Amino acid sequence: MSNPVLVEVTRGALVESWHRGAISIVDAAGKAVCQVGDTSARVFPRSAIKALQALPLVESGAADALDFDDAELALACASHNGEDIHVNAARVMLMKAGLSEGALECGPQWPRRMEDTAKIVRADEQPCALHNNCSGKHAGFLGLARVMGVPTAGYIQPEHPVQREVRHVMEQLTGDTLTPDLCGSDGCSIPTYASPLESFARAFAMFGTGEGLDRERAKAAERLYRACVTAPSMVAGTDRFCTDVMQVFDGRVFVKTGAEGVFCAAVPERGLGIALKCDDGATRAAETMMAAVLECLLDVNDDEHKVLERYAKPEVLTRRGTGAGEIRPVADFRNLMAQDTS
Repeated sequence: MSNPVLVEVTRGALVESWHRGAISIVDAAGKAVCQVGDTSARVFPRSAIKALQALPLVESGAADALDFDDAELALACASHNGEDIHVNAARVMLMKAGLSEGALECGPQWPRRMEDTAKIVRADEQPCALHNNCSGKHAGFLGLARVMGVPTAGYIQPEHPVQREVRHVMEQLTGDTLTPDLCGSDGCSIPTYASPLESFARAFAMFGTGEGLDRERAKAAERLYRACVTAPSMVAGTDRFCTDVMQVFDGRVFVKTGAEGVFCAAVPERGLGIALKCDDGATRAAETMMAAVLECLLDVNDDEHKVLERYAKPEVLTRRGTGAGEIRPVADFRNLMAQDTS
């Protein structure tokens, strides 16, 4: 099945490029509200599911045992910029677990923003694992390992007790069986398992509403949701889609990007979860898709509309900063979203 074109890129009056993709919107009972494209095809969710991967940290009691606050829990769900606020919080999380940055197995990464990279260069230093956009998630894994009383070394391996706990939670939320043949290595070296978009959408509907979850997991999901929407700057950072959208929507939505054009979201007021993927892996198109989906699903005020429009229809600029075109949803995007799935 060929997925439909969902985003187009213009230059002047002409369309220069197209992005195909798929979108799944599902309620917590698994009922499809909207399915665009092949939503049954397996995709690697990458970092879009970090909030689900953090559930064992909270429901086990490890987060309380380590006295992690909301900002630190949000960082455990983050793909952050590597700004000072992120690096310092990850360091504190490790200290609370009695560990140093040497315990991190995610690898080093340069910060996303030039100004943060420049600080490292001016100090004649190199980036470390704390700068890795996944350092908060990894600090959470290490904290869980410490409270479980299992070795911290090798916590990124599929059969380590921490990763087994994460896999178990993912199987319960997606309803999928995650076997070794579906497993790949994420950029930060942990296992990533491919499942259908519709499975991830249902998982996020459950995450956002608590429906279908046992009492302890529902409490853990609510706590992580609230942590992320309360401290959205920790989930991504300056000039990032996830932070900007969660900040302006003030608790109404949770959104999380992943590599290779994946996005997931929870919209509790509608009882829905969203999962989408841009086929060619382009973040620019995935952001446009998610912004357009939220505009279709929600009644938005002027401030919310302004932020969504900035991501739904960003300008294509010349090197001089003048407008050359735009990235936008295709003209019949709303019609595709309105298709009956019954």
